[in-house]
Amino acid sequence: MDRRHFLGAGIAGASVLTFSSVLSQSAPNVGTPTPPAPGFRRMKVGAMEVIAVNDGVLRRPLGDEFVRNAPLEQVKSLLASQNLPTDHVDIPFTPYLVVAGNTKFLIDTGFADNGPPTAGRLKANLAAAGHDIASIDHVIISHFHGDHINGLLNKDGSQVFPKARIHVPAPEMAFWSDDARIATLPQGVQGAAANAKRIFGAYGDRVVRFEPGAELAPGIRSAAAFGHTPGMSVFTVSSEGQSFMYVADVTNVPSLFARSPDWAVTFDMDAEMARQTRRRIFDQLVKDKMAMGGFHFPFPAIGTLEAAGSGYQFKPIA
Repeated sequence: MDRRHFLGAGIAGASVLTFSSVLSQSAPNVGTPTPPAPGFRRMKVGAMEVIAVNDGVLRRPLGDEFVRNAPLEQVKSLLASQNLPTDHVDIPFTPYLVVAGNTKFLIDTGFADNGPPTAGRLKANLAAAGHDIASIDHVIISHFHGDHINGLLNKDGSQVFPKARIHVPAPEMAFWSDDARIATLPQGVQGAAANAKRIFGAYGDRVVRFEPGAELAPGIRSAAAFGHTPGMSVFTVSSEGQSFMYVADVTNVPSLFARSPDWAVTFDMDAEMARQTRRRIFDQLVKDKMAMGGFHFPFPAIGTLEAAGSGYQFKPIA
């Protein structure tokens, strides 16, 4: 598959993830996932606090398209070996709130009221954790797929975060804002670009670009993690000798793509670059024994990675 075809397929896959109605057309009934309760989990990182805040879970029938470079029976075998269902995968959506003194940073957003009926729980789960969604000072975006940015605006176009500055990776913004290039790419890419333009346009000059590698605030540093999208970034929170890394979509469902990190999920826009990024970042996390979490990790979505066979095993905190 050439890169342009793969990129288009990745965005088409992302649109399926974002709009559940597409999934429901002729899809088998695989039941409804149960959201975590409570829908938040706290972790102290030195003087700072990281809170995983679940926005919901989407249950997706497992078909040939989900893993692009492995046969379905092999995918099912890996799930079965972990005592997991083989007819579907559950994909959680978990932004992370970082509380540093009196300042609140939310990393990624979920859907607000724009997504499937099993999503849109961020506001309620933030409130349950003791935080008003309107009190968020900064929103940090890892990349521009819909499940990460749609939560910036309500369906009626109003801002979800009325006082927040929105921090976005400069290479990601450059890709999705390049109208001439986008016009040559598949319709799915064009739709995603229009969605990003609409959302970030609503925030005007409160959208701030950063270069991957920059420190966004004391103790919060970005790093390049390209491949899943052209400018995706990950973020490390550090305080008093302790650290936590948010890996965004370096891997989707870790029972598949951490355990078999050379497999490509349908949403990866550059599969080979995503694979290299996954190996590099996960090797670092194993070596450093650093606490970590990811947007699509099973709740509590905070834990560590260990080497397992030719891949990695996610170990959630107790």
